Amino acid sequence: MLSIKKRLILMNFLEFFVWGSWLISLGGYMFSVLHATGTQIGLTYGTMGIASLFMPALMGIIADRWVNAERVLGICHLIGAALLFWASRVQNPSTMYWVMLFNAMFFMPTIALNNTVSYITLEKMGFDIIKIFPPIRVWGTVGFIVAVWVVDLFNWTLTPNQFIVSAVASVCLAMYSFTMPACEPAKTSKSVSWVSSFGLDAFVLFKRKRMVIFFLFAMLLGAALQITNAFGKPFLDDFGKIDAYKNTFGVKHSNILISISQISETLFILAIPFFLRRFGIKIVMLISIFSWVFRFGLFGIGNPGSGLWLLVLSMIIYGMAFDFFNISGSLFVEKEADVKIRASAQGLFMVMTNGIGAYLGGLFSGMVVDHFTVNSVTDWRGTWFTFAGYALVLGIVFPFIFKYKHEQKPEQNIHPQPFIVARK
Repeated sequence: MLSIKKRLILMNFLEFFVWGSWLISLGGYMFSVLHATGTQIGLTYGTMGIASLFMPALMGIIADRWVNAERVLGICHLIGAALLFWASRVQNPSTMYWVMLFNAMFFMPTIALNNTVSYITLEKMGFDIIKIFPPIRVWGTVGFIVAVWVVDLFNWTLTPNQFIVSAVASVCLAMYSFTMPACEPAKTSKSVSWVSSFGLDAFVLFKRKRMVIFFLFAMLLGAALQITNAFGKPFLDDFGKIDAYKNTFGVKHSNILISISQISETLFILAIPFFLRRFGIKIVMLISIFSWVFRFGLFGIGNPGSGLWLLVLSMIIYGMAFDFFNISGSLFVEKEADVKIRASAQGLFMVMTNGIGAYLGGLFSGMVVDHFTVNSVTDWRGTWFTFAGYALVLGIVFPFIFKYKHEQKPEQNIHPQPFIVARK
């Protein structure tokens, strides 16, 4: 019989395997098979942002008040599996948008529910959640990477099979979730308001100028999160039209190349405590912003041939760009928020980054790609340099308007918290 930690490792592995099966390759599939425009692809990726605005809170209320969290998790994955099977039969980008919107409405809450089930189960067993959960959660990233590799190595990136793989994994996870230890709704006071339940009481943070500026930049940086997920594969696939590149590793196994980004994430997260202690949140956020500049800029000058090393470097830099913004930003919110609204404040941070920011990023990045596309030929260099220029402007403005003085403390205790910001 598996220990509870091993059971949670398997649950986290499957949770992100479901996502990794299609997240990286969906853009290329829509571009090459469904003949979608950049705007249509961007809007489809933006569905995750729309869903993140309200569905995690809604499902959280259900799990908090009426239905066991592990059952809500399983039900969401069963519905998601049905929608993914539907996605495998879709023939046009307009229908794909609606199918993926409904899928996002049931998948995005499972990220938080997966954490909730893990936390409650570990707490019941008497484990230190902050110490034990991160090594369990890292297997989620491993699951994401394995899914990306499986879809790539079986040449399913441009076929509906990617959705079928995800759907089968989702059904397996749903059945597995129902066997997890019971996570009953907490017995809370009836006086708890719906405003508090939805995390809206965290908006009190907007009374402070520094937090207004921080959340504004969180939204603007959140717009960068989905850009390379949506357009990284179409960009690499386009090199296949050029004889000099069509048989290169970067074209034939673009998913594997892109997955270096997720591998990098697992490494840079370990460096966060050191950088926060030494430099403070302002410098760490600034490092993240300029990492996005290099992430996009290296895409602009790289290629799958002699410029492959530039693309690999871009993938490695992604780990710093993503972790230093998401994890460090969440730690800053944890520190600045009153203890009574910390959970709500984290929810607000997710709404600004993975909700509003991700939606706007999907919308406007698609418009940029369409602007640089003439007669079905995309000027990818101009596209990536535009994204790099956007990040550069943020990097120049940020240090002048975000006022924060770091006081280095030798014994300052900073640990990555066991909350997960949705990826990509």
